[in-house]
Amino acid sequence: MAQAMDRRNNKNDKKSEELVETLVHINRVAKTVKGGRTMSFAAVVVVGDKKGKVGYGSGKASEVPEAIVKATNEAKKNMVRIPLREGRTLHHDVAGRFGAGKVYLRTAPAGTGVIAGGPMRAIFEVLGIQDVVAKSLGSNNPYNMIKATFNALESINSPRMVAAKRGKKVGDIVSRRENTANAKVAEEAL
Repeated sequence: MAQAMDRRNNKNDKKSEELVETLVHINRVAKTVKGGRTMSFAAVVVVGDKKGKVGYGSGKASEVPEAIVKATNEAKKNMVRIPLREGRTLHHDVAGRFGAGKVYLRTAPAGTGVIAGGPMRAIFEVLGIQDVVAKSLGSNNPYNMIKATFNALESINSPRMVAAKRGKKVGDIVSRRENTANAKVAEEAL
């Protein structure tokens, strides 16, 4: 019985070792009550495995470490898989929105790096994206920026997903895109 418990604990330890946690923002919150002000802290954390899985969470507690632990646990529960091209960039350009926060994410050629600021950079680093260009418009509130970025990432379709929806083979869709790009290059040369 004890060995079975140890095996389960080892699996959980390995799973948590693979995840990368990044603290995005800490906010001190004051609540005014009859006896004065009660201080508490709100934390936003992004968790990912650098292989296409990422999640975010927020936690609030009277101490900073407790808030970070709560946020991390929520982030681990809310993880989603994002399809990546060649394991380094996005499949296509995409826009996301949440509240007043708007973000635009663009694919980038190899060697570009992560060109993004604030909370978006943290998301891309734990997601495992190496080449991306991102722009945030509107709200610079970290909560809205993170939710807008996730809105954009969740709307990404890989060629495999598109092929499944259309009932075609992946090669038909990818080759058509390359043929269209080659035709545009040929037209520009003329």
